[in-house]
Amino acid sequence: MKKIVLTGGGTLGHVTPHLALIPHLQAAGYEIHYIGTENGMEAPKMRSVPGVIYHAVKGGKLRRYHSWQNFIDPFRVMAGAVQSARLMGKIRPNVVFSKGGFVAVPVVFGAWLHRIPVLCHESDLTPGLANRLCRPFAKKFATTFPECAEALGKKAEMTGTPLRPELFEGSRERGLALFGFEGKKPVLLMMGGSSGAQRVNQALREALPRLTGNFDVAHICGQGNLEASLEGTPGYAQREFLDAELPDALAATDLVLSRAGANALCEFQHLGRPMLLIPYPKGASRGDQILNAESLRKRGLCHVLQQEDMTADTLVEALMDTWQDRENLEKALREAPPADGTKRVLEMIAEIAKP
Repeated sequence: MKKIVLTGGGTLGHVTPHLALIPHLQAAGYEIHYIGTENGMEAPKMRSVPGVIYHAVKGGKLRRYHSWQNFIDPFRVMAGAVQSARLMGKIRPNVVFSKGGFVAVPVVFGAWLHRIPVLCHESDLTPGLANRLCRPFAKKFATTFPECAEALGKKAEMTGTPLRPELFEGSRERGLALFGFEGKKPVLLMMGGSSGAQRVNQALREALPRLTGNFDVAHICGQGNLEASLEGTPGYAQREFLDAELPDALAATDLVLSRAGANALCEFQHLGRPMLLIPYPKGASRGDQILNAESLRKRGLCHVLQQEDMTADTLVEALMDTWQDRENLEKALREAPPADGTKRVLEMIAEIAKP
């Protein structure tokens, strides 16, 4: 039986593309192993997937700031590399697919020691630190953005990001019912993660009186961010997060307000709805969301409002401008290269896998 090792962790963005690939890999006859951290968010998610064998290894976070843990984590990374190398010798997979994140570094290195081919995937416009460290040991790279493929050179190919098809099989009627909307106005969906969207949450709520006359506003505000005083506001519904109901929410959406995480951008691009992006600012991140958003803006696929320019007033103005430009945006989205990279990533896995 063919075997594949999947790896990636640190954020759900490093995990969800695997969920799109796993049914296809199972149908192709692969025995699927996942190597992740002992307590990272990938652990409960992947342990719950039927048919996936989970292996926990030690890992250290690759920080860009001063922390006493920076003195400890290199030893954890080395321990993880030893564990990963042993697992590679035990599992003997035909191929490894890495989605990045700090846990991927020891896994990719362990695969290289056993001469097991590795395909890495980079979601952002510029390679993250983990993928830069993995580059010498990977056979191929798949990327979401053309700029990233160019930066990584001959090893890389722009493929898009593997997306779960069920995200786009929802019902508009169920989505409207989920939020209590009648469907008489277009639906503005705001999504931005949890703590990373606090500023956008605040500005959107301040702008509600000027938005609900034109839109029904569905606000996915993040864990612990509900505002009790706004419950029952006509034309406004808030949820901390959506899981099984997300496809229905997307089906009901006419306009998107979002941060600019790479996986979310691919999902919204595939959805084909006009987008206003407010990227996570530099200084609070490595600036990847700013670059992601600018790449889509240059291609005519979205509008962008920088957080430092955002007030309730400028948010309303930018949303109305985006809505008025929706025909041009939707046309550009239809004509853009596919955002769903599932098919091509599966082909690349098959191309490099050892017989």
